[in-house]
Amino acid sequence: MGGFFGAALKTDCVFDLFFGTDYHSHLGTRRAGMAVYSKEYGFDRAIHNIENSPFRTKFDKDVNEMRGNLGIGCISDYEPQPLLVRSHHGTFAITTVGRINNMDEIVDKVFTEGHAHFLEMSGGDINATELVAAVINQKDNLIEGITYAQELIDGSITMCLLTPKGIYAARDRLGRTPVAIGRKEDGYCISFESFAYLNLGYTYERELGPGEVVIVTPEEVRTLVKPGGNMKICTFLWIYYGYPSSSYEGVSVEKMRYNCGALLAKRDDVSPDNVAGVPDSGIAHAIGYSNQSGIPFSRPFIKYTPTWPRSFMPAIQSQRNLIAKMKLIPVHDLIQNKRLLLIDDSIVRGTQLRETTEFLYQSGAKEVHIRPACPPLLYGCKYLNFSRSTSEMDLITRRIIKEMEGDAKNVNLSAYSNPETPEYKEMVRRIGVQLNFTSLRYHRLDDMIESVGIDKCRLCTYCWDGKE
Repeated sequence: MGGFFGAALKTDCVFDLFFGTDYHSHLGTRRAGMAVYSKEYGFDRAIHNIENSPFRTKFDKDVNEMRGNLGIGCISDYEPQPLLVRSHHGTFAITTVGRINNMDEIVDKVFTEGHAHFLEMSGGDINATELVAAVINQKDNLIEGITYAQELIDGSITMCLLTPKGIYAARDRLGRTPVAIGRKEDGYCISFESFAYLNLGYTYERELGPGEVVIVTPEEVRTLVKPGGNMKICTFLWIYYGYPSSSYEGVSVEKMRYNCGALLAKRDDVSPDNVAGVPDSGIAHAIGYSNQSGIPFSRPFIKYTPTWPRSFMPAIQSQRNLIAKMKLIPVHDLIQNKRLLLIDDSIVRGTQLRETTEFLYQSGAKEVHIRPACPPLLYGCKYLNFSRSTSEMDLITRRIIKEMEGDAKNVNLSAYSNPETPEYKEMVRRIGVQLNFTSLRYHRLDDMIESVGIDKCRLCTYCWDGKE
């Protein structure tokens, strides 16, 4: 996953670019970069590894040395970017967010059409952003190149290109990820997260539509390719990835999470002493549940944010499990002899939530009822890099289904996505037993869609129901 920010101002943009990019730090922990342009100094760029230090500490020197009125920045959980590219279009910087499923096919096509080589990253992968730049360079102009890349890519790709003329911003073809535009007196900004520009003096201008391409200058935001009519924005953005103060398609992340919790409460029949959320994304869901049910909200454990401020984890699973446990500090007076109802945004592998539950039992909890804020995850995402998992069998649902069916491949998964079927109920029962929950009840898909308030045909729900 990743996030981006761009600014096109009549004055120097580096201050806004620095803080606007930093406001996307919750979306990635591996690489970050900034690129700027000015007529006087030309292009300048910096990329740093942020695995062990936050964005601000790595770029504090760069922000004092860079100059420019146009700039783009990114946080990435994968490849280094923005890249600085010299081509027949001239020099431009590019950053992308998304997923390319047909990378090998596109690489072969680009080679066939005369491209010489790609630089290998560690691990032998090709930088996806470099590949997108190569595809764009196949066409006679940037607009045709961007459109060609959007059409060619299986998955999704949202991008920003920094050029001497302005910043080209393109939302992915079906709008799976957001692009917001902010405005202030001396120019405009482009942002993945809509909250990132608020404290920098910008006001909301608009969001790009699916597939829309614009050029942003200090004077205007001009549409170059009109938006398409179909949208499939990722629903998981509201459930987990989005920052609480953001909104997408006019729907507040925090408010949507309150709605989720309220609808979970309406269908529930347990009577715990307290409701709690797994920090951080589960907290708003738990507040919604508490407000609806009247059961007191509490914080039986606190995330130690001074050294673990971000929600993402290291790539190595054993380290992830250890850190998940280390960063939660118990409040024993709120746990001892309590019946707790705990809301997390989702259950993926189940490892961390099982350890959290054991942690609560060891701290004196009598009962731990688990209520995930979304339905069971049955399919790996095909459109965004939401997980480092390489197999759908990493999902606890698929492991349980294999246990039930004796076959992981030829299974009718639709029965396991319908909360009314015996198969679904048995799967949930077994997950609860395996993870040692007192009880387990997932959010229903129809309730989750109601929590968002956008028509289902405009939401991507593939990871829950397999429907594209």
